[in-house]
Amino acid sequence: MSDVYEAELVVDRREFAADGVLALTLRHPLGEELPAWEPGAHVDVVLGPELERQYSLCSDPADRSAWRIAVLREPEGRGGSAHVHEQLGQGDKVRVRGPRNHFRLEPAPRYRFIAGGIGITPILPMLAAAEAAGAEWTLLYGGRTRESIAFTEELERYGDRVTVAPQDETGLLDLASVLDGLPEGTLVYCCGPGPLLDAVEERCPADRLHVERFSPKAQPAGENGEFEVELAQSGRTVTVAPDVSVLDAVRAAGVEVLFSCTEGTCGTCETDVLEGTPEHRDSVLTDEERESGETMMICVSRCRGKRLVLDL
Repeated sequence: MSDVYEAELVVDRREFAADGVLALTLRHPLGEELPAWEPGAHVDVVLGPELERQYSLCSDPADRSAWRIAVLREPEGRGGSAHVHEQLGQGDKVRVRGPRNHFRLEPAPRYRFIAGGIGITPILPMLAAAEAAGAEWTLLYGGRTRESIAFTEELERYGDRVTVAPQDETGLLDLASVLDGLPEGTLVYCCGPGPLLDAVEERCPADRLHVERFSPKAQPAGENGEFEVELAQSGRTVTVAPDVSVLDAVRAAGVEVLFSCTEGTCGTCETDVLEGTPEHRDSVLTDEERESGETMMICVSRCRGKRLVLDL
């Protein structure tokens, strides 16, 4: 994990992208270039002890002088957005780690992008990439009100390929208009609230769809049995009790591992599986990745047998 970029970055700019949405531009204090990234990537932002959040990068990947993130103020949230809005000021430093990407834009002749609320953030650089590649694309973008829909000025340059649909004006997004009768070779990228993603998943063929979730997807109920985990690099074997996660068991054994959300949504704790079959309970991996069993999110996933060997 030592190759993961981590640095104290400076808040170079604060600006509101919409009602309740604060955009932050982050730069290296010495003007150093930041790591390259591709559309769909996010970074971990360490806001304080036990307070770490993931935010999608929504700037231009070609501009390595700065990263931009956008944070929705969530009054009923767990404190991360309140900290950013109220305490992270111009010129302040904040520790940032990453980027990492589980939402990559795959090459295709045409795309249908669907965004809900703050879910526009990973989609923004995808639009520019699709445009540069000469692909045919459209964006359906919804939010509670027109005032709460972020980055509308940036989207104006795309003309009628972008449909902005405030819920208080038009109701729920008309998914049928986008997803029914998809032309051959079309990929669908969607990010936003859970109910929107669930509705899109019900309507769109799985082999066409790519989604990113900000909160865990409901998982089928499963029994938590006890199993052993051998840590190949550390030469240790730990027992994972029914009420303990693999992550907690590994950390209790004194082995350092990067983690963040502990909900199976961010991908920070993804670990290579050398032997055994994981029982996946994350909201990150695709069906194909789950079937391969090559990696697992150790904060939530478990074992389909009595033993796993992990590359830790």
